[in-house]
Amino acid sequence: MIESSAPQRQLLDASGVDRCLDEIAQAIQMRWPNESQLALVGVYRRGVPFSEALAAKLRARGLTVELGRIDITQYRDDLKTMTVLPKLEGSDIPFDLEDAVVILCDEVIYTARTSRAALEELLDFGRPRCVQIAALVDRSGRELPLNADYAGIRVDLPAHERVSVRFMDADGRDEVFIKAWEKKSASP
Repeated sequence: MIESSAPQRQLLDASGVDRCLDEIAQAIQMRWPNESQLALVGVYRRGVPFSEALAAKLRARGLTVELGRIDITQYRDDLKTMTVLPKLEGSDIPFDLEDAVVILCDEVIYTARTSRAALEELLDFGRPRCVQIAALVDRSGRELPLNADYAGIRVDLPAHERVSVRFMDADGRDEVFIKAWEKKSASP
């Protein structure tokens, strides 16, 4: 649970978020300049507006990009420890994954457990040629051997701090900030 009275530090303002999106889009375009089956799949919640903003940047560069959403709720390995279960959104992959280049998009990659769950859910929809990971913030602290192929910024933070991202479409502004937090366990 996030402590609401804790002070926060801003990592990126709106122009910083925009710059990171541009850099990630450029890196993707350089890696896949002529790819006809490029797809971005946002992980619910904040990965969805991240993927949508990134898709807009890629389309502005002339790339054709499919867009999907993925809900990892059923693949989480921490459901038993949660005090409040997440809302089931349902996945939406409205294109054929077969032989596609898929970039899983999440606002922050930290332990990589979300990425693992997203990969499992994604593979239930088909067999892409390649799956990569994009994150606005790449935070150190991996627990699984998955890394961001594309990242806006990389940070190393103590365990008692949390990276939070806001997007214009969901929150009314674009920004990334750090806030102290206390992880609470589920009651038996």
